[in-house]
Amino acid sequence: MSTESLRNDHFLIEKMMRALNVTADLLKAGRSIPAPFLEQAIDFTKNFTNVCHHGKEEDSLFPALEKGGMPREGGPIARMLFEHEMTRQLAEKMEQSAKEYLQSGKPEKLVADIQAYTDHVSQHLTKENFRLFVMADMMLRAKADQVGQELAQVEAAKLSSLGRTRDHYERLVETYDAGVRRQAQ
Repeated sequence: MSTESLRNDHFLIEKMMRALNVTADLLKAGRSIPAPFLEQAIDFTKNFTNVCHHGKEEDSLFPALEKGGMPREGGPIARMLFEHEMTRQLAEKMEQSAKEYLQSGKPEKLVADIQAYTDHVSQHLTKENFRLFVMADMMLRAKADQVGQELAQVEAAKLSSLGRTRDHYERLVETYDAGVRRQAQ
C-alpha cells in the first residue's frame, strides 16, 4: 500500500489525540498539568504532525497524486491542504493558550483549544483514512514501492531538520499517554 507510512503516522497521531482529550478532561476537573507535559504535546503537534506528517503528504503523496491525474485545485488535495493550514493555526492557538494557562492557572481557553484541535484533527484523519488514502492506494498501486520510498525519504529529512527521530516521537507519545493516564487515576 502506498499510504502505509501515512497510516502508521495516523495511529501515532490518534494516540496523542486521545491523550490530549484526557488532558482536557483533567484540566476541566481542576487538575494541574505541568509545563513539561504540555511542552511535549506542543512539540508533537507542531513538529511531528505539522512538519513531518503533513510534510510527507505535501511533498510526496500529493505530487504523486497530481502526476496520476488528481487535480490540485478544487478536489481532495486542495481540501487537505486547507485543512493542514487549519491544523497549523489550531496548534498555534493551543500553544499560546498553554503558555497563558501556565502563567495564569486558568484552564478554560486551553481546554477549548485542545478540544477544537482534537475535533478538527480527528475529522481530518477520518477523511484521509477512508477517502483520500483509499483513492491514493488505487491510483498509485503500480508505484506503491516508489511512493513508500519517497515518503520514507521525506520523513527522514523532516525529522533530521528537527534534530529528532521517529523513535523519539513514538516514545514521547507513549510517555505522554502513560503520564496523563496516571494523573487521571
